[in-house]
Amino acid sequence: MSIPFGYVSPEQQMRDKADYARKGIARGRSVVVLQYEDGILFVAPNPSRALHKISEIYDKIGFAAVGRYNEFEALRLGGIRYADINGYNYARDDVTARGLANLYAQNLGQIFTESPKPFEVEIVVAEVGDSAEEDHIYRLTFDGSVFDETGLVAMGGQAEAVAGRLKERYREGLPLPEALEAALFALTEPGGERPPANQLEVAVLDRNRPHRKFLRLNGPRLERLLAEETTPSPTAPDTASGAAPEQGSDLPPTAPEGDIDTGSNG
Repeated sequence: MSIPFGYVSPEQQMRDKADYARKGIARGRSVVVLQYEDGILFVAPNPSRALHKISEIYDKIGFAAVGRYNEFEALRLGGIRYADINGYNYARDDVTARGLANLYAQNLGQIFTESPKPFEVEIVVAEVGDSAEEDHIYRLTFDGSVFDETGLVAMGGQAEAVAGRLKERYREGLPLPEALEAALFALTEPGGERPPANQLEVAVLDRNRPHRKFLRLNGPRLERLLAEETTPSPTAPDTASGAAPEQGSDLPPTAPEGDIDTGSNG
């Protein structure tokens, strides 16, 4: 039997779709997700104040994405509807990152298989637990594959290079300022300049917060947090020489200033 003109084998179609999606995702900027001492940190270079790459899904579940905004925004909204309906019909604790990851995997897999054009997206669904051992980070690719990650994730852009630099600085139980410093080191190309605070999108899932764990960090709060890593620790007073300790320390207050954007509308 002769092969019809213009025939493309299913294997070649899948390869072409995968190459198309990977190229689209690689054109964007990377996003980093990592565990820190009190939860999970999300960091993304993003000069736009209107289009978020990082958002809240539910009480203790966060969402991060790279790729085409309209496509991952549709996934985010679908996840919120799923979480709201299940939390209302059953119990809020029944809404989990694992359930959302399964939902996204089904949707992405179906689109990749049946649609002529796959989604050019890669996403992370993260859930903070009562301890670091109970945290969950799931990475999903354009074809619906799910990866259960531990510690850190880098996706989009030059993801492999970013992940390599992140592993140089990352260790378990990092305080938030050091975790943010590690993320920015990873996101900055060697010899390049770090993006200013107003071009960063930063959020955390903080296990110590009551009820809703998601907290968006921006404005003076983020600037003060960035300064904590670069500010040298104060030296002990020279008691041997009889010098009195200096009054009026310049140490930052324990509660940073600035409005809190919980990200519920982002």
